[in-house]
Amino acid sequence: MARSVALAVDLGASGGRVVSGGFDGRLLELEEIHRFENFPVSLGGQLIWDLPRLWHEVTRGLRAAGARHGRAVTTVGVDTWGVDFSFLTTEDALLANPVCYRDPRTRGMLAAAEAIVPRDEIFAATGLQFMEINSLYQLLALKQKQPALLRAADRLLMIPDLVHWLLSGQRSNERTNASTTQCFDPQTGDWSRKLLDRFGLPLHVFGPLIEPGTDLGDLRADVAAETGLSGVRVIVPGTHDTASAVAAVPASEPPAARPDWCYVSLGTWALVGAELDRPLVTAECLAHNFTNEGGVGGTTRLLKNVCGLWLVQQCRAAWQREGKEWTWDQLTALAAEAPPLETLVDPNHPSLVAPADMPRAIRELAKATGEPIPESTAAIVRTALESVAAAVRRTLDELDELLGRRVGRVHVVGGGVQNRLLCQMIADATNRPVVAGPVEATAIGNLLVQLVARGGRVDLRQVRQIVRDSFELVHYEPRNAVRWAERLRA
Repeated sequence: MARSVALAVDLGASGGRVVSGGFDGRLLELEEIHRFENFPVSLGGQLIWDLPRLWHEVTRGLRAAGARHGRAVTTVGVDTWGVDFSFLTTEDALLANPVCYRDPRTRGMLAAAEAIVPRDEIFAATGLQFMEINSLYQLLALKQKQPALLRAADRLLMIPDLVHWLLSGQRSNERTNASTTQCFDPQTGDWSRKLLDRFGLPLHVFGPLIEPGTDLGDLRADVAAETGLSGVRVIVPGTHDTASAVAAVPASEPPAARPDWCYVSLGTWALVGAELDRPLVTAECLAHNFTNEGGVGGTTRLLKNVCGLWLVQQCRAAWQREGKEWTWDQLTALAAEAPPLETLVDPNHPSLVAPADMPRAIRELAKATGEPIPESTAAIVRTALESVAAAVRRTLDELDELLGRRVGRVHVVGGGVQNRLLCQMIADATNRPVVAGPVEATAIGNLLVQLVARGGRVDLRQVRQIVRDSFELVHYEPRNAVRWAERLRA
């Protein structure tokens, strides 16, 4: 079989890249073509995403891919983070740069929303966990603070929808990213229009939803000319990065109402959950603040957001500002030598969301909660990693309760797989075997949906067989489960 090449544009909140996937019908081979930074920019009193700069970097990557692979490139697709969006006008012009979810405009909007529609009714209509960064609260902030902008909008596009529009000229709203907005009803598979109407939001901006695997057509002629890519189709993957990552989980079992495996998509965030064959919208789900998000192949991702490597990332950034250039491997090695299970903090505590000095914030939170104060670099990193593992344990205990059974195996995917110490901590904290890998799950899921989709349909069993055949997995067995259990009971 001739080798075909797909291109994944994978945009995260801190960086992006263009990755190629060469496929011979059985094995997938990855190559990173272009990597670049991404960061929000303060402009006119708002924290925005610099979409023109991102687009410039995307086209640089596509041009490099064209030079590298030429006519072997057949498709391209985009995945990004969720919740953020912008609008097109009736003339198909971009109305404004998308605002970053960390912008303070949504402060207080969750309470304002619940004053209009009770919390339980919002959850019944959306099945989504409550976070002020959700698109619903961004839209309500717009309605309150910039109503003229909302009136000028003709179509809402999530970040990957915007990039697909730039690539193909086609407007689209893909289901997995739409499901992060708290404007989507997972039980009907459509926008929650009755809820949106109750909030007085304009219904016409919410377009028809499409599935992963949908073909949007050829690259725009100007993009093809600029990048040197001809005859390339734009195929929509699971455009939410976690949807693509979970599609690449190398599980052998199909989606089920009561699965025997769960996943941790581990990066800046740790997305902890299970893949179900239908949504779970219950009072218990609401009580535990779990969310129902769309997955590839018509699945539901029942999950909860836990702070992941954000704590260590921000500690490293703080130490860099002091002139201490620690590498990731050096910090992990230091943590491995520090005494275990001395200090645990809540990694999701509001004081750790965006502090000016993360090491100080961790010490102050430890002091406030009666935990031993970690003073050394090694102790702080150990505290951060163990606190994430403990939060994963608590979340899996809640997941077991929701599913009515103990999930037997944890699949860890994403960049955090490279932190072997944390993977072992998760196995110990949860007292469950951990299968770690693949590292590049998001890009792999994106690429394989492009390569195997047929008529907008994706066979997850086929995708996961290719993952198991193509990539090395690392297995961790619990080693210190008793000690962890005693510490977490203390």
